[in-house]
Amino acid sequence: VQLQASGGGLVQEGGSLKLSCTASGRNFADYGVAWFRRAPEKERKFVSAIAYSGGTHYADSVKGRFTISRDNAKNTVYLQMNSLKPEDTAHYYCAADLHLRRYYNDNTAMDYWGQGTQVTVSS
Repeated sequence: VQLQASGGGLVQEGGSLKLSCTASGRNFADYGVAWFRRAPEKERKFVSAIAYSGGTHYADSVKGRFTISRDNAKNTVYLQMNSLKPEDTAHYYCAADLHLRRYYNDNTAMDYWGQGTQVTVSS
């Protein structure tokens, strides 16, 4: 499966952005999809994930502000980001695989990755 992330941009603190991760290939509904981010000179961080069943996972740093969802008819997973903070500034990547997981973390290895989209939050 190939993944294409989009929707990033420059936004002021407190603003919102909606990222999209669109997949090509068959059986997208069977895949779990996750978002990770990497700020300059920092390690990759897990952000959020959604299982094929619709179950969701969030990093503590984004709980209550970010919402992940999926539209299997459009082969797309969304990440609605509200109340953005300067510390959310990073390159955001979506990733997918067929593994059923109880949890995700910063080191979760995914099989397929998109090229990412830049999110910049100004103070």
